[in-house]
Amino acid sequence: KSKFASFASFGKAQQGHLCLQDHGNLVSYRNIKIRLPRADDAAPKSSDSKMDLEVVEAFPQLKWEDFEGADENGRVQVLRPVELIHPGDGTNRLFAADQRGRIYAINNQADVKEATVILDIQDRVQAHDAASNVNEEGLLGMAIHPKFKQNGYVFVYYTSNKSSLKNGRFSYVSRFTVDRSTGTASGDSELILMKIDQPFANHNGGPMTFGNDGLLYIGFGDGGGRNDPDGRGQDLSNLMGTILRIDVDHKSAGKNYAIPADNPFLQTKGALPEIYAYGIRNPWRIANDPLTGNIWIADVGQDQWEEINILRKGANYGWSIAEGSYGFGNAKVNPNVKVTDPIWEYDHQIGKSVTGGYVYRGKVFPKLVGCYLFADYTSGRIWALRYDSKRQQVTENIQLRGTGSPVMAFGLDEQGEVYFTGESVNGKSIFKFRPN
Repeated sequence: KSKFASFASFGKAQQGHLCLQDHGNLVSYRNIKIRLPRADDAAPKSSDSKMDLEVVEAFPQLKWEDFEGADENGRVQVLRPVELIHPGDGTNRLFAADQRGRIYAINNQADVKEATVILDIQDRVQAHDAASNVNEEGLLGMAIHPKFKQNGYVFVYYTSNKSSLKNGRFSYVSRFTVDRSTGTASGDSELILMKIDQPFANHNGGPMTFGNDGLLYIGFGDGGGRNDPDGRGQDLSNLMGTILRIDVDHKSAGKNYAIPADNPFLQTKGALPEIYAYGIRNPWRIANDPLTGNIWIADVGQDQWEEINILRKGANYGWSIAEGSYGFGNAKVNPNVKVTDPIWEYDHQIGKSVTGGYVYRGKVFPKLVGCYLFADYTSGRIWALRYDSKRQQVTENIQLRGTGSPVMAFGLDEQGEVYFTGESVNGKSIFKFRPN
């Protein structure tokens, strides 16, 4: 029991008190909130083991069409591939989405020379300002329709450059169609599925993936602003801070998509029917593992914790009641709501911005098969997380790289091999591992 507990001005103690003194002339004391340890009284380790791997450029000779690293005025242009996925059409290509508003096609060969533009929507995208780094906007998500070979559908999420103080900020979820004869998509092929209001220039979200059910899952951040100022993460009446699930092959009245009949909040008063899960702060990549059907979510934290989640129907992942598995205490939301803890978390002594990846199903690294690869953007660390679905717990976390350059996103090819991307001014933005 704290020896200061008898002082009425301290208030009623639940766990005791902590007194801080600077040994100067003035002494002050106050009640402060301390995050208690988890029930097992142990913080998760940053890694259980390491693999001796080497990072190399995946395509050393690659040049990006119409990318020079500087514009006509000499201003630096930064390449930021935020998505790298294969179209699943048997062509052994990769599609790379650059945050500035272009999608490129890359033949997946070590000696490939050029990434060619297949879609350019820079005319409508509010690009990330690399010079000031004040916003997190741009082309932020891409998903390829499971029947791309037949229909050519590519889905993107981008923030609009039509945003203004008068009109407000907003983003679009849109569909574009790649023409079979040209192999490219025209901006005129755009079909807008959703328009989303954005209160701030950060936490815009945007990652997308198709599930094994053929439905499109879309992640939205809380809309920005420190501490989730309007409590959007726990508000089912808006799209912020959620994972949506929609049917893009059918249409409901007044929409260019349909609402799945088994979405969890259809009967919840005031809830938007598109919502599948909520309590998300800023999801930076979501990914489906076709073998298990698990959809993985990497959610960026604020002050203390970065987290990895597996999507569950109707789940509340806590923000802004909780950050990771620890209380956060936003006064604008109900603290008594049941939340789903992350399957993995790490604190800000290890890294400060998680980048989600993919479950490895390739052949080059047998030890990693079934592991979820993820990274930290600020520290550059990369890990492989092994999760036991039956026991619903992590059994191993393998460090693949210590500190290094920032990891923007991960990529996946038709063979299940995984890549990762970084920003650059010289086009050297796609990397992979090889045994050292």
